Amino acid sequence: MRDQFRFYCQEQLLPNVIEANRKEHFDREIVKQMGQLGVLGCTMKGYGGAGVSSVAYGLLAREIEKIDSGYRSAFSVQSSLSIGAIYMFGSDAQKERFLPKMVSGEKIGCFGLTEPNHGSDPGAMETRAIYDSDKKVYKLNGSKTWITNSPVADVLIVWAKCDDGQIHGFVIEREAAGDRLSTPKIEEKFSLRTSITGMILMDNVIVPEENLLNVQGLKGPFSCLNNARYGIAWGALGAAEACLNIARSYTLERKQFKRPLAANQLVQKNLADMMYDVAIGLQACLRIGRLKDENR
Repeated sequence: MRDQFRFYCQEQLLPNVIEANRKEHFDREIVKQMGQLGVLGCTMKGYGGAGVSSVAYGLLAREIEKIDSGYRSAFSVQSSLSIGAIYMFGSDAQKERFLPKMVSGEKIGCFGLTEPNHGSDPGAMETRAIYDSDKKVYKLNGSKTWITNSPVADVLIVWAKCDDGQIHGFVIEREAAGDRLSTPKIEEKFSLRTSITGMILMDNVIVPEENLLNVQGLKGPFSCLNNARYGIAWGALGAAEACLNIARSYTLERKQFKRPLAANQLVQKNLADMMYDVAIGLQACLRIGRLKDENR
């Protein structure tokens, strides 16, 4: 799976990454292509997931971030945050309804936690969900910002405080929400430009009670974030390896005073230090992945 995904990243993503970065463009077909390769939600057993190890998932995150951090961000949000939230806390009916199409890439997900005034501090969350017992629905009001995939998301995982003061997770379907939900794109970012980022604006968005996730409190969002951070660690490793390979190639090809830059001892030392740090990072990521696979 890793080798197949590496080939896809190198052959399909790499040739277009410069233009996508310059134009701040994200093609949602990329998510479908990932789904066809079986890499979305791949640690999940059932519902279309391949059921691979956490280490295998990390190796995939490493490969895609060698191309660009924005692509890895889209991959992580779909797999660890959106699919992960429903897989960990969803009912059987919710899993059957949403997961197969998200694993295939037909439906794109996003994860709405961060807010304009409080960042990712759930304790200060302003988004509210009010329960209507007569209609058996929740009405959500509030805003989220810096949400990866939100402008193109079909399924939105949104965290809100309910009447009991506890944080709850909701699965919002864009088609059902109508014009009470808007997800404007955030333009002119300095980084992660190949990843589409936006807001989630809710004005009395109606969510049926069957779309409530079975979790309350900080456990919900923090469990999802911990899973995502694991993939980010592997992604950072992939980015470091890409930098090392580019630096090594450049110093071998670039000649000054009739010899390559790599012939200078100081350059060699810098490259050796980089290689050492990458090797240490790989061992750390492998160790964490194996501990996750052992449920430790």
